[in-house]
Amino acid sequence: MTTFPEYPRYDALGLAELVRTGQITPSELVEAAIERIEAHNPALNAVIVKLYEQARLAARGPVSGGPFGGVPFLVKDLLSTIEGVPTACGTKLLKNLPVPHDSELMVRWKRAGLIPLGKTNTPEFGLTPYTEPLTFGPCRNPWDKTRTPGGSSGGSAAAVATRMVPLATGGDGGGSIRIPASACGLFGLKPTRGRTPTGPDFGEAWHGFAIEHALTRSVRDSAALLDATQGADLGAPYASPAYDRPFLNEVSTAPGRLRIAFTGKPFLGKVVDPEVLAALERTVRLLKELGHEVVEATPEIDNEAFSLAFITILAAELRADIEAVSQAAGQKVSVKNFDPASFGLGMLGKALSAQDYASASRYLQGASRSIARFFGGWDLLLTPTLASLPPLIGALQPSAAEKTLIRLVGSFDGGGLLKALGIIKPLAAQTFAFIPWTPVFNVTGQPAMSVPLETSSTGMPIGLHFVGRFGDEATLFRLAAQLEQARPWADKVPPGY
Repeated sequence: MTTFPEYPRYDALGLAELVRTGQITPSELVEAAIERIEAHNPALNAVIVKLYEQARLAARGPVSGGPFGGVPFLVKDLLSTIEGVPTACGTKLLKNLPVPHDSELMVRWKRAGLIPLGKTNTPEFGLTPYTEPLTFGPCRNPWDKTRTPGGSSGGSAAAVATRMVPLATGGDGGGSIRIPASACGLFGLKPTRGRTPTGPDFGEAWHGFAIEHALTRSVRDSAALLDATQGADLGAPYASPAYDRPFLNEVSTAPGRLRIAFTGKPFLGKVVDPEVLAALERTVRLLKELGHEVVEATPEIDNEAFSLAFITILAAELRADIEAVSQAAGQKVSVKNFDPASFGLGMLGKALSAQDYASASRYLQGASRSIARFFGGWDLLLTPTLASLPPLIGALQPSAAEKTLIRLVGSFDGGGLLKALGIIKPLAAQTFAFIPWTPVFNVTGQPAMSVPLETSSTGMPIGLHFVGRFGDEATLFRLAAQLEQARPWADKVPPGY
């Protein structure tokens, strides 16, 4: 017998309202969430750390006056920290090393009334658009368990899609909120750079590409959560433009007639699945029916140069991560302690020069300026979120031969040899073929969202990707709410859940 059978019907704000009006207690919500995790997680491997006793204790305490008072949630096991709990980042070296403090974002989540119930699966260092770390094993897509839920917030997406919790946190450094949102049929917003805090342990993450927020069932949950967490913290290297009213208010505000550019042209890839392009065409028709001006137009992006510069920055960041994790664990850097994909890219990072890094940074800054000029003529840009349906588990991994070569070269940390052999470039191209749009807007820092508007002929979710001007989450929330009303998705649940 379930504690609260109606639990899966509510979003986070709906559950908080039940608590506020005395219809349910936080303890009952925590038990309902635990029941769903225990029932569904074994087949998915979405939740890798369970904090049930801490959650039960928190639920018995005073209920926060925040917007989510008494609501359980799950936390991606990357970046944000919970006092006394390891943040493994998908690595075996950090798996048993507790962190001594809450991150600033965790402080704000708790202040909003959320109760952390556990941590969700993520690829090592959040590197890949699939969630298959060697340390914790692959996470599976609840719509088709042979396929990936995306990454790097794949565990969070699988958990929310199956109604284990109404929302779960995610980080997005190349699409890592938007990718799994599309793959699992959820709403996923990447805020403007600097909108949510990174302290006290980080200034900027991944050269400023990465930012944390959440995957949610409803638009209003995402807006209310951003209201509760936005704003620079002490020592922040930069802040997003201030906004003078709650984002939650935007959800009930009509967007007006928007000028929306759209394109199915892949920025960093070459081929787009016809089903995805058909979903884009249907969305264009819907937007026109809603009264928006929708015109095919695209910013000009040099595929090869942009991809190379992006990978250069990531390689350097990965090497720094590998060095920092090894030092924290008291270990020498060794290929035996890391997944082949991340260690291979880290080796490349070691082989690159400081000039390579600076030149890549300058190129991307120039490209961002050019893209910003494109948005001077448009309120939003629409693309698909992904170029294809979610791939099969293992399909985007390095091949067995590539893994063997990376481990062999990695035994003497031979990044220069790996670079000369050209192993990383085809692996990067394979990744960008799946996610040809999302990384661009991590570089520019613009807000972007994946909206679960479409479904494939086989029943898999297809997300549509909307990008706003820098600092303008408001327009995204207004349009998202309009789309949510026009094409409701709240009742779309994977079969069996």
